[in-house]
Amino acid sequence: MGNDTKICVAILDGLVDLEHTCLQGANLTQLPTLIGGKASSDGQMSSHGTHVASVIFGQPGSSITGIAPRCKGLIIPVFSDEGRRLTQMDLARAIEQAVNAGAHIINISGGQLTDEGEAEGWLARSVQLCQDNNVLIVAAAGNDGCDCLHVPAALPNVLAVGAMDRQGKPMDFSNWGEIYQQQGILAPGEQILGAKPGGGTTALNGTSFATPIVSGVAALLLSLQVERGEPPDPQKVRAAILQTALPCDLESESDRQCLAGRLNLSGLFALFKGGIVSEEMSESSEREVSASVVAAGCGCGGLTQMADPDLALTDEPIASIAQSGLAEGSPLGTIVTPSVTPSVPSVLASVPTVVGSVSSLHSSSTPSISGSNSKSMTNFVTASQAPSDLVDSQLVYALGTLGYDFGSEARRDSYKQLMPAYNFGDISVPANPYDARQLVDYLAASPSEARSLIWTLNIELTPVYAIEPQGAYGRDVYAVLQELLAGQIQPESSEEYVERISVPGVLTGKTVKLYSGQVVPVIAPQSPRGIYGWKVNTLVNAALETVQTAVEGSPTEETMRRTLGSFLNRIYYDLRNLGTTSQDRALNFATTNAFQAASTFAEAVAAGMELDSISVEKSPFCRMDSDCWDVKLKFFDPENSRRAKKLFRFTIDVSDLIPVTLGDVRSWATPY
Repeated sequence: MGNDTKICVAILDGLVDLEHTCLQGANLTQLPTLIGGKASSDGQMSSHGTHVASVIFGQPGSSITGIAPRCKGLIIPVFSDEGRRLTQMDLARAIEQAVNAGAHIINISGGQLTDEGEAEGWLARSVQLCQDNNVLIVAAAGNDGCDCLHVPAALPNVLAVGAMDRQGKPMDFSNWGEIYQQQGILAPGEQILGAKPGGGTTALNGTSFATPIVSGVAALLLSLQVERGEPPDPQKVRAAILQTALPCDLESESDRQCLAGRLNLSGLFALFKGGIVSEEMSESSEREVSASVVAAGCGCGGLTQMADPDLALTDEPIASIAQSGLAEGSPLGTIVTPSVTPSVPSVLASVPTVVGSVSSLHSSSTPSISGSNSKSMTNFVTASQAPSDLVDSQLVYALGTLGYDFGSEARRDSYKQLMPAYNFGDISVPANPYDARQLVDYLAASPSEARSLIWTLNIELTPVYAIEPQGAYGRDVYAVLQELLAGQIQPESSEEYVERISVPGVLTGKTVKLYSGQVVPVIAPQSPRGIYGWKVNTLVNAALETVQTAVEGSPTEETMRRTLGSFLNRIYYDLRNLGTTSQDRALNFATTNAFQAASTFAEAVAAGMELDSISVEKSPFCRMDSDCWDVKLKFFDPENSRRAKKLFRFTIDVSDLIPVTLGDVRSWATPY
């Protein structure tokens, strides 16, 4: 059975040795991320990433024959050999990057242990983005050996993967849990042969290496759909994998460790070759697993290298999938070999725990998480038809607060020495470059010094991007940044107080290491155009004037401030995002364009209605070579639940660096 080059699998893992002999000839592209450099022969995460990649993309006739060697692969490094932890926000970056680059399947052999499968908003929204665009995330359930959950494996619509041994039994370290019983599958995870950086092969255990087996099988099923003239449908493949799962025939007290069941290769390929996949399967997230499947499941943890390195192993299980197309009688899960007892690697003891980071990877080390940028979207996501000078660029329109960083002690001390002493009345104190008031005064006197700072865009005190003005208008952009920083230090009651800023720019592919050690991607504004400071008090006053002019019986200032504040804060806090997808850029521009929004929903505000929800969806109406989205604002009457809600829709084109609003705003009443 062939595997189609139209099918794209993204691997979010450690660096991959693309020069390994088994990957020569593979259609692999490495995208720029927060993890730079090349794979190291002695790097634990490089070993992990290279192993995972070879399971899917190892070329026929080499030491490792992968499952889907002819499919397209995206290598998106997120795990660092230096032990730097991956945050959920950075994992969300990488997921968005994979979707934007056209991935059908995203393989994540890692995760973070959680109490109930909860995730930060960043990660939850990036996973929802995959669902919205029919992209399948296949994620390791984990190697903690407990009834416990990891994210992203436990998030809705993800396919979680546990590990089974050669006899088809769940391995002791493979996690299980209630959520995994609905969306988890067991796959071979014992002594899986894969490539080592620098050459050679090794056999490893763990859910990390069961995960790419499932991703590879899913890629083959998508290829079958393409061969049949059907559009690739990853969610239908996910549903079929879960519905055809086989029971484990375990004792009743341990049947939950089987998750939804074992990977059923023969059943899957018979189903797809026969073309009898029902439409009901596409609703897998809502349906119950077949009663004939013994359920159980959950995941997280670390892998172990085979205990006896001299034990002869072959790559027959993996090769048989790629070469025979998972025909009946596949040897996967049927070969009995000596068991390997997983152990907690000693390296974990020396790695400090970082609150909020993804603290465990499913491998012999325990990678954490990190992400980055992307190229144009294909397949399920309509690409932005950017002007020719931006066609190869990843556009960003992000909201946040402005910050600055020195990057090193030496740079900080140089500012301290150059800045004059600060006077508080009759008291003179040494300069403090961390005092934004002092720095603003210093930059006003020495504007060229702004170039020596690392300017950052922060969301809730967390740096998200470094801002690095470039080109002919770089000096002008630095001047705007200084002005905005001066506005942020004003009293909140001041007309000049800047609460947040909007920054359009281009992701450069570069990263910057901050003084704290955090690494963030760099965005480059092209000019001051489009960089806004949200002077909220001025905004509300202007909006009040607009509403009072447009509507008789105008609302009180208190009502207007509450409604506008709800509108502005809803996006910033509840819908905060990285501003890289078309949807998020449209959403962020809608917030920035609040003046128009104020006139748009003046009637609703005057009637005492308040914001109920904000949604963004692809617009069916758009200009040629544009990328248009409908932003919908729904208002409700908090004092009368029976009153019809008011819905407003305006269309935003995000194909250029700075979005624009198209056409007239539409509004109508709705009972829902």
